[in-house]
Amino acid sequence: MTAMERLEATSELQSRLSALSFSSFPGVTSKQCDSTPPGRLESTNLSESTQSSIQPTMDEAKQLSKGDEDAPTEGALGEGCKENIKTGSSPLSAEIKEAAQMPPLPPPTTWTSAAVKELKAKLRSEKDSVVTVYRGDIMTVHVPTVPEAKKVCWEFATDGYDIGFGIYFDWTPVTSRSITVHISESSDDEEEEEELEGPLSNDDVEKGSKSHTNSNLTEILPVYRQDSHLSVQGGSHDFQGEGTYLLKFDNSYSLWRNKTLYYRVYYSA
Repeated sequence: MTAMERLEATSELQSRLSALSFSSFPGVTSKQCDSTPPGRLESTNLSESTQSSIQPTMDEAKQLSKGDEDAPTEGALGEGCKENIKTGSSPLSAEIKEAAQMPPLPPPTTWTSAAVKELKAKLRSEKDSVVTVYRGDIMTVHVPTVPEAKKVCWEFATDGYDIGFGIYFDWTPVTSRSITVHISESSDDEEEEEELEGPLSNDDVEKGSKSHTNSNLTEILPVYRQDSHLSVQGGSHDFQGEGTYLLKFDNSYSLWRNKTLYYRVYYSA
């Protein structure tokens, strides 16, 4: 083919291509481009096409988030809580366990006697059996258990006015067999007004002996005001184990009156 024939063929091909349009091809349509520059892609709604695939993922996410709400975060827990979670115990578990091991104590056996003068006359001749419990004070007699006896007994009376009396038991192992006396002062005296001392009721509990911080202490008889100036107050309690009885003579409610106390404590087999 000569050069002239090639030139004519090329010109004819170009004229045919220029006459063609998109409509000449089936399935292809022409679309005018927007005047705005293609700075970003058009938004595409994928909700219909991907709803079936996304829904299980959303359910799993809800379950995971619910589980996270139930579980405490590490930042919300203190060091003490972390340790308790690891060990499975609480700070009070030891005290609760110790209290659960203590057997319940039965109430004491008590009695009264009209022989007030006879008891006072007898105790005046005995050493340390007549004492003065000063206003606002609490006298506590510590009586340890001994293997030779089975119970502790007590008797007491007062001159002129009543006195509060109660019994507690300390489960701490006995280290001394001596009976000792301790005097403590009430801190409530300055805030209380003088109380007139007359007929008593069983509901009159002494304020100075309500709370006890010792976890080994068990109440046998709560402190009540006793008519010890009218009759002898006596009683006994059977040993329930090794420990120390605390017999409290409470004059903390009185602001002005000291009490003369006649008492004796002894063991019985």
